[in-house]
Amino acid sequence: MDKNELLHRALNLEHLNIEEGVFLFENATTTELMFVGNKLRFKHRPEPIVSWIIDRNSNTTNVCIANCKFCNFYRRPGHEESYITDIETYKKKIEETFDFGGEQLLLQGGHHPDLGLQYYCDLFSELKSLYPNLKLHALGPPEIAHITKLEGSTHFEVLKALKESGLDSLPGAGAEILNDRVRRLISKGKCGGDEWLEIMRVAHTLNITTSATMMFGHIETNYERMEHLVRIREIQVQKPESAKGFLAFIPWPFMDEDTILKKLKRARNSCTGDEYIKMIAMSRIMLPNIKNIQASWLTVGKKIAQACLHAGANDFGSIMIEENVVSAAGAAFRFTADGIQQSITDAGFEPRLRNQEYEYREVPKNIKQQSLDNSTMIVD
Repeated sequence: MDKNELLHRALNLEHLNIEEGVFLFENATTTELMFVGNKLRFKHRPEPIVSWIIDRNSNTTNVCIANCKFCNFYRRPGHEESYITDIETYKKKIEETFDFGGEQLLLQGGHHPDLGLQYYCDLFSELKSLYPNLKLHALGPPEIAHITKLEGSTHFEVLKALKESGLDSLPGAGAEILNDRVRRLISKGKCGGDEWLEIMRVAHTLNITTSATMMFGHIETNYERMEHLVRIREIQVQKPESAKGFLAFIPWPFMDEDTILKKLKRARNSCTGDEYIKMIAMSRIMLPNIKNIQASWLTVGKKIAQACLHAGANDFGSIMIEENVVSAAGAAFRFTADGIQQSITDAGFEPRLRNQEYEYREVPKNIKQQSLDNSTMIVD
């Protein structure tokens, strides 16, 4: 293979195959990948703007029977620390989110053996009746698969019912690596890669907008990383012309603090800043049909995330008023609304607040700046 030829084809928005992606990742320099990733970013998003969002990642429950080996958040059924969030807690969290200028709740949880479709439909309907302007970016393919299994139903019927009850968009949660060798070792209790992709395909037929993710830097090979990107790209190709499909792709490195994977010594946590920047660039190169690439400052910190804005990323994600899952495994960074905008400006771009549909909105006036513990704040 010829490196320069592959880079040229990538600049022409051609779809590189898995082997070609591996070759580029292993043979092109970081500078070369950043250059091409940045060029492609401006083909999709010509304006020198980096978007960000205000939302809150809250959890319906921490009860889960999936037993993922990288998760410190879940509790088994009956555990003394297990919970199901009540409506009064949701009201408090939502009203606080509005005070901070947010309009969206990223709502996820565990695979609770007793929470079926009716529970989520009732919950979504009640939240929408209380807060008609609230956007619900909720659940994810593994949770949809779990609910479908509990109901003995179909992905289509479950997603249709959830959409009718108030679901606005579907996060790309639980993708990890879309290869079943990997999934059997780190998240055996979750749906397989084929089912994850099928749920997203069905969501697109229902005109539910989605995002896609990748958690890498554990036991996967470079081939499996590129396979993951190609499989997501293929689902985007299949979406109805009228559907937006995957609005964004968000890769982040595996966080291993106190996880079972680390204790069993089955996974590395060796993703350097350089490797993360290269993966952002490769995401641009391998996903020419997805417009938005997000840098995960939550896991890599401000400086690396800023560098990613020159390697293909055009989005800085959320100020994350609340986040419990990744933080439980060691992600310790936080931003305020002022802080995230300043970081984008310092990187040479114009910050613009967005909604989940990647439409720009004005920053609300007189919004509160969340108070953060000094140990979790990003500082210069």
